[in-house]
Amino acid sequence: MTLSVNPTRFLEDLHALRRFGASGVGKGVVRPAYSEADVAARTWLAGKFEEAGLTVHYDPMGSLFGLSDAPKSLLLGSHSDSQPEGGWLDGALGVIAALEVARAAKEAGDPAVSVVSFQDEEGRFGVTTGSTVWSGQLSLAEADKLTDRSGLSLAEARGAMAHLTGDFVDPTRFTGFIEMHIEQGPWLDQACEAAGVVSSIVGIRDMRITFEGEQNHAGTTPMHLRKDAFQALTAFNALIAERFQNVVTPQTVWTIGHVKLHPDAHSIVPGRATFSMQWRDGDADRLARVEAIIRAAAEEVAALHGMTLSFGPMLGLEPVDMDTRLRAALEASAQEHAAGRWRKMPSGALHDATNVAQHMPVAMLFVPSINGISHAFEEDTAEADLVKGLEVLAGAVARVG
Repeated sequence: MTLSVNPTRFLEDLHALRRFGASGVGKGVVRPAYSEADVAARTWLAGKFEEAGLTVHYDPMGSLFGLSDAPKSLLLGSHSDSQPEGGWLDGALGVIAALEVARAAKEAGDPAVSVVSFQDEEGRFGVTTGSTVWSGQLSLAEADKLTDRSGLSLAEARGAMAHLTGDFVDPTRFTGFIEMHIEQGPWLDQACEAAGVVSSIVGIRDMRITFEGEQNHAGTTPMHLRKDAFQALTAFNALIAERFQNVVTPQTVWTIGHVKLHPDAHSIVPGRATFSMQWRDGDADRLARVEAIIRAAAEEVAALHGMTLSFGPMLGLEPVDMDTRLRAALEASAQEHAAGRWRKMPSGALHDATNVAQHMPVAMLFVPSINGISHAFEEDTAEADLVKGLEVLAGAVARVG
């Protein structure tokens, strides 16, 4: 079987989606989950799904499905929300490629293909929140308690879509899931390769840590009497880097990505520092060992600096291997459409496929990111590589359909 995709239609839709939340800087996008731009983009996508002959369905989280009428179908897709300052392809590529393959399958009469754009993959309220709830790893009631950086709860945010949402879609109606995505790293671009077939996705842990010291005057409080929460944070950062050395591998990464000081003023010793602590690795045991180091180091620093210490809820996902059969279909299609210009590779970034794997076989396909840039307005991929990825995806679907 051959699925004849339409590259022109695919690229036109991809650029049309970019206009929702366009940053005004290059091809950048500002389309966080549940924002006005995000809801408008999903409404537009719903119209495209209907035009393709799919049944539109929003689940309680606001994840948007375009469902095949067949009792069983292959699910394709990704997400359409963005980082606070994001690129135009992260997630969006997988949704529009899925839509185009679903059209081609409909035109060919087979196989049955459904499409999804999961909500809040970028983690405004957690980690791949929409698919985490859909997969059953987090209840909707617990998810509703999550807050974004401004303190807004997910329950309040998803109220913006309450008029659209229905029940959760039964995962058993799908035979498998394939997610196409930009690599978000440098390897394919540096090697001038067109595609990467993902072998596994790393695991992730994410939590907030708070050091509570003593707020005081920045001009009159002697250094030796201060309980400066930011100094505790810097000591913690140096300590974990030292203690990780005998545990981590070159594939282990950790990031303090968000710091909030209180009261955040020039002339006040900060009395509280709350920060995000995230780490990723492909080995679940190593993730746990890193966690133990983080907690012990935080306790040691808090005691040394006279701080009160608290940990927020632990969020995270386990490492996941891709399905053998779906991987083989992607590999065969990559060899057909990009012979000598593709590779097998792990994913260091997290994706909705990790959660979907709780219910069905999953696989992933990468296309190059120019200069390895993502989660930034400069994110981009050559259109020839976008189309090549679409062809590889369609070829794989035809093989497994």
